[in-house]
Amino acid sequence: MPSLHGLKAELLLLAVAIIWGTSYGLTKEALLYLSVPAFLALRFLLSFLLLSPAILADIKRGLAQDFRPAIVSGLILLSIFLAEVYGVAQTSAANAAFLISLCVMLTPLLEWAIYRRYPGRLTLILASLSLLGVYLLTATTSLSLNLQLNQGDYLILLAALLRALMGIATKKLMQGRNLSSLSLTATQAFVVGAGALVLVFWQQQHFELSLPTHQKFWLILIYLVLFCSIFAFFAMNYGLRHTTPTRVALLTGAEPAFGALFAVLYLGEHLLWYQWIGGLLIMLASLASLAALTTHKT
Repeated sequence: MPSLHGLKAELLLLAVAIIWGTSYGLTKEALLYLSVPAFLALRFLLSFLLLSPAILADIKRGLAQDFRPAIVSGLILLSIFLAEVYGVAQTSAANAAFLISLCVMLTPLLEWAIYRRYPGRLTLILASLSLLGVYLLTATTSLSLNLQLNQGDYLILLAALLRALMGIATKKLMQGRNLSSLSLTATQAFVVGAGALVLVFWQQQHFELSLPTHQKFWLILIYLVLFCSIFAFFAMNYGLRHTTPTRVALLTGAEPAFGALFAVLYLGEHLLWYQWIGGLLIMLASLASLAALTTHKT
C-alpha cells in the first residue's frame, strides 16, 4: 500500500488531471486576446511573483546551489509550453487534451530507454492501443490510412514527448536536493515566463506594452495562474518526490476525458463517433496501465 505521503501525492495528481483538462479550452480563449509568448510570459511571471517568498526562504536556508538543476527543468518546461500552447492555437481543444495524454505511454518507454528497465508486454500493448486511439481521433473525415494530423497536432505530440522527458529529468535532477516543491515550482515558472518574454521582444521590433482590458481574459488568467500553474506544478513536483515518473504520468491520464468534455460543453466543439472511440481507447490504455501498476504495487 502507498505511504501517507504517497497517497496524498496521488490524490493531488488526480486533481491535476481535472484542472488541466479545463486548461486547453480556456487557453484557446485567452489566445484570442494575446499572442502565445505574451500570454505565457504574463501567466508564468505572475505565478513566479506569487511564489517568490518560497525562493527567498530556501536561499536563506543556504540552498542556492539547488536552484541550478531546477533551472534546467524549467527550460524543459518552457519547451513543453511553447509546443503545447502554439499547438492548442492551431488544433481543437478536444484533440489537444487527448493527444497530450500520450505522455502516459511515452513515459515508461523513455524510462526503458534511459534506465534499461523493460516496461513489460502489457505496457507495449497499451502503447499500441493508444496509437490506434490517436489514429481514430485525428481521422477527421474518413477512416482511411491517410492521417489528418495538422501542425497543431504535431506540436501537441511533441509536447507529450517533452512531458514524458520532463517527469524523468526532474526526478533525476532533483534527487538528493533539499529545495522545497514550492521553490522548484517558482523557479520553473520564472524560467518559462522569462523565456517567453524574450520571445515577445524578439518577435516585435517595436515593443509596446498593451494588455487586454476584457474582464473575461483576466478571469481566465487568474484561474490558469492559481490552479493550472501554481497548484498543478506544485502537485506534480510533490508527486515526483514521492512516486515514480511513470506513476505520475498514469495518474494524470484522466486529463483528456475532462478536456474533451469541457471542450464539448463549454466551447461547443463536436467530435465524430469514431473520434470519441479514439479518445476512449487512449483513456482506457491510461486507466489499464494505472490498474496494472496498482495491482503490482499492492
